[in-house]
Amino acid sequence: MISRTPFVRSAATLVVAAFGVSGCGQSDHPAATPFTPPPSATTTPRPEPIPDSPGGPPLPPAAALTDVMARLTDPAVPGMEKISLIEQGTAAEGAGLDRFVVALRDNGSYPLTFEAHDLAWSQSAPGHVLATVVIRPADRQRGEFSYPLEFAPAGPSWQLTRDTADLLLSVDDPPR
Repeated sequence: MISRTPFVRSAATLVVAAFGVSGCGQSDHPAATPFTPPPSATTTPRPEPIPDSPGGPPLPPAAALTDVMARLTDPAVPGMEKISLIEQGTAAEGAGLDRFVVALRDNGSYPLTFEAHDLAWSQSAPGHVLATVVIRPADRQRGEFSYPLEFAPAGPSWQLTRDTADLLLSVDDPPR
């Protein structure tokens, strides 16, 4: 299990590297290469999360967070409909979300399954929830990946925080 203190940036970078999707466009899909973890970077540790406490607001159910991830990676959901799953999402990101899903599909990762555990309130962003999310690709030979992700409330539902989405998803314009 991953410690809750690693900076989300390094964990999210591993997601992109692990799935081999960074910078993939619809017509340019390089062959999969074995995953080699990047060297450890020196980062400032995140403050320890605040566990659910009696008398305080209850943490969301784990399913509320895994649903965000499932919808973000669902090939049946158009990218424009996924924008609301990202804090401060913009219409310009719709095409990038579609490319991300195509890259996951072409990489042989579907279907993905998600499990969230170790949910806790963030100390640095009141109202945000930190969770360790286990991502399992269809090909069990590839193993599973565990990452600390941060979610923000969005009315009655949840979103990936802007920082987490920027690091986790490759939604920029494809390289030319």
